[in-house]
Amino acid sequence: MSTSTNAAPATGVRTVGVPTLAAVVVGSMVGAGVFALPGRFAAETGVWGALVAWAVAGTGMLTVALVFQNLAVRRPDLDAGVYSYAKAGFGEYLGFFSAFGYWASACAGNVTYWVLIMSTLGAVFPALGAGDTVLAVALSSVGLWVFYLLVRRGVREAAAVNRVVTVAKLLPILTFVLLTAFVFDPAVFAENLSGGAGAPPLWEQVRATMLTTVFVFLGVEGASVYSRHARRRQDVGRATLLGFLSVLAVFASVTVVAYGILPRAEIAALDEPSMAGVFEAAVGPWGAGLVAVGLVVSVGGAYLAWTLMAAEVMFVAAKDRDMPRLLARERKDVPVGALLLTSVVVQVLLVVTLASEDAFGLALELTSALVLVPFLLAAGYGLRLVLRREGYAPGERVWRRDVVVAGVATLYTVFLLWAAGPSYLLLSFVLYAPATILFALARREQGRRVLEGREVVIFAVSVVGAAVGVWALATGAITL
Repeated sequence: MSTSTNAAPATGVRTVGVPTLAAVVVGSMVGAGVFALPGRFAAETGVWGALVAWAVAGTGMLTVALVFQNLAVRRPDLDAGVYSYAKAGFGEYLGFFSAFGYWASACAGNVTYWVLIMSTLGAVFPALGAGDTVLAVALSSVGLWVFYLLVRRGVREAAAVNRVVTVAKLLPILTFVLLTAFVFDPAVFAENLSGGAGAPPLWEQVRATMLTTVFVFLGVEGASVYSRHARRRQDVGRATLLGFLSVLAVFASVTVVAYGILPRAEIAALDEPSMAGVFEAAVGPWGAGLVAVGLVVSVGGAYLAWTLMAAEVMFVAAKDRDMPRLLARERKDVPVGALLLTSVVVQVLLVVTLASEDAFGLALELTSALVLVPFLLAAGYGLRLVLRREGYAPGERVWRRDVVVAGVATLYTVFLLWAAGPSYLLLSFVLYAPATILFALARREQGRRVLEGREVVIFAVSVVGAAVGVWALATGAITL
């Protein structure tokens, strides 16, 4: 096995360096979630709970980021990150689950972006409502296909746009943090410390915020997913850490300063994007306008980054013959087949929002839940790799540190599954089980049996989980 950290990408693949890869990480992480953080956290916890939640989530996701960094260095032959690590560690079928789950998560996440944009514009144009009216869906659909055409022009062009957008969208967010800090009210902040009378125990408050933290941290794996375009594999790890630490500081700041502006109950009652309501209370109506502009730019950039990553995962899975060969079609270094399928599914989900009571909340939590299994498999493979010392020189001292990091990352992803609760895991199975049709088509194209060995057991578990999920939806035990 090659352990070179300077392995060249495949012939004909355009290469990018640390700035572009870091922009992909930041661009994919700083999207819709940051603008909803004040309201989402205030609905569940006070200042102490928020600080503990960010400490837990920051530490946990940092270990996950370090695992991705280590895997990029130790296994430079693996492309597409989350998917390829799951396949290398646990076989083709679980690798397929990881690819599909990550891709489905990205599709659901892209829906939240359009809903939030239209909801923000709805403050000026009431016909857009909360982003789920017929007009809102129609305008979102136009935007969806405009982005499709942009990305289809070429990955280098899309990445260049993403770098510019990443810088532009951070300015309003940093302005929010700095100006709210100047009008910060210590008395209001003190009242929000514990969460108020009748608040649940601190640990329950922290647990309730976990899916939100997962949502906003999605994208930490962005450079790894896009690794086949890196000039050097070391650049993947550096970009991941640089992007993660920058974004963690922004997320924690946005959440904490809001508690010094309004009482917790008032923050929780704000319409999305709640950051706009907090900023308006702090500096006046122009603050809400600035946040609205920043949100549109931010979400546009995040949508671009996630469209790139989602298509990349399905493309590489198809190249590895774990997805139908139709998804392996490529033009100008763009996976056009996977890109088209991604856009079609996002379009379908946009139409589904017309029947949803809380389209943004559902898509946010479903996005987080779907990505937990791929994250768990990647972290598990990272632990397996260091325990077997794959890619390590004899006596290499960093090995002990990597064992601890990979172990914590694996435990953290297990904790996230527990914190999410059974409802979203069952909803995930409802999507995973029928998706096996794609796996079956790929196997048939190769003249192989659809399921082999332990894959039959994994499929049976997914079918049982899907059946329970459908029953829970039908009986109202799980509501959308």
